[in-house]
Amino acid sequence: MQGSNRSSRLAYVALVLLASVFALPLVWMVFTSLKPPEEVLREPFRLLPHQWHWQNYTEAATTVPLLLYLRNSIVLCTFSVVGAVASSAVVAYGFARLRWPGRDVLFLLMVATMLLPFHVTMVPRFVLIRSLGLYDSFAALILPTFLGEAFFIFLLRQFCLTIPEELSEAARLDGCSEWGVFWRIVLPLSRPALATVALFQLLTTWNDFAGPLLYLSDPNKYPLAYGLQQFVSAYRTEFSYLMAAATVFTVPVILLFFLTQRTFIEGISTTGRKG
Repeated sequence: MQGSNRSSRLAYVALVLLASVFALPLVWMVFTSLKPPEEVLREPFRLLPHQWHWQNYTEAATTVPLLLYLRNSIVLCTFSVVGAVASSAVVAYGFARLRWPGRDVLFLLMVATMLLPFHVTMVPRFVLIRSLGLYDSFAALILPTFLGEAFFIFLLRQFCLTIPEELSEAARLDGCSEWGVFWRIVLPLSRPALATVALFQLLTTWNDFAGPLLYLSDPNKYPLAYGLQQFVSAYRTEFSYLMAAATVFTVPVILLFFLTQRTFIEGISTTGRKG
């Protein structure tokens, strides 16, 4: 027992040290965002600032429309998460619980599409979006999420297979329709997996740079990821303002992960138990 406790403490210390190494750049970014511009150039490797300049965030927000970019990102993330979760859940239920000809073959073909990189479908997608008249609109980035995502469908399908079939059979005996079984039985029990899909989609949309680069040309519609790149291009020597903008971009995602990590881990760990 003493040897086991000692090993656990050593593993804990090692994990804390490793986490500190990865967290150091983030800590440096936050403290640099609070330094005066001249102090960053004079003492770039000093962690704590001599003077705390909270106005760097105000300057960064007024130099470029940072709040506008943030609002656009929130709008894109909200609708993209709704689209990805809703469409992927319905398709995953069809693959997991319904019996129909060619189901397994079509599922394998869908999984195979995950091997295609974004660059292979980039040009056909752009031509399709432009032909539909959706270029330079949020719909160009939101509408594809309502068509399902192969990885999310696979993730939710594996989770659906872990739900006992007896629950669905009991609901059908009570007169519940197939949609009722999905809505009242499977969907509530799939909350950890749905939360995992929502988190994945939120991070994908939040960090998306290639999508806005391809489909958006109006600066007033830029999300934070693409707007931050414009900020870097225009003010690459103003390191305090750059770090303030980067902090605004990074901190919400970190906080979101810490708030949802238990549900996220539960959703991932239970998808491979069956099937």
